[in-house]
Amino acid sequence: MQTLQFALLLVFPALVVVAGLKDATSYTIPNWISLALIAAFAPVALVSGASLATLGLCLAAGLAALLVGMGMFAAGWIGGGDAKLFAAVVLWLGWPAAGPFMLVTALAGGALTLGLLSLRSGWFEPVLAGSPPWVRKLGAKDGDIPYGVAIAVGALMAFPQGALTLAVGA
Repeated sequence: MQTLQFALLLVFPALVVVAGLKDATSYTIPNWISLALIAAFAPVALVSGASLATLGLCLAAGLAALLVGMGMFAAGWIGGGDAKLFAAVVLWLGWPAAGPFMLVTALAGGALTLGLLSLRSGWFEPVLAGSPPWVRKLGAKDGDIPYGVAIAVGALMAFPQGALTLAVGA
């Protein structure tokens, strides 16, 4: 049974890595990734052994994250895919792992932004000229920030403290 639990848990890191890579290369996070995370939550929750109270906190945290993400999207701070991925990640992590997730995501987002500002400064134009199209797009002066990368970093760092991970490990 524990093998099945660990195998199901691997869905989370696999999907957040795919989301981060997809965002970095195309500036989009397809809906299927967030939907797959939400759909996979139920079977993992069932086999994890987590208490109903823990699962309730996961659902509440995920809903709160969705509302915060929707507000950030409405303000134009993040994209819609970022908001949905953010909420799906918090659903899996639950409380209190949502706190470290948000902190690491914010720090990773700041580092990503500084890195892209450096890349876009003009110093790297000769390097960018021979790069693949997705790298040139990252280096474009008017480009956006693929925040799904920061969300993926935060998710992977907080995953060991997530509610479902701890329930399986108990």
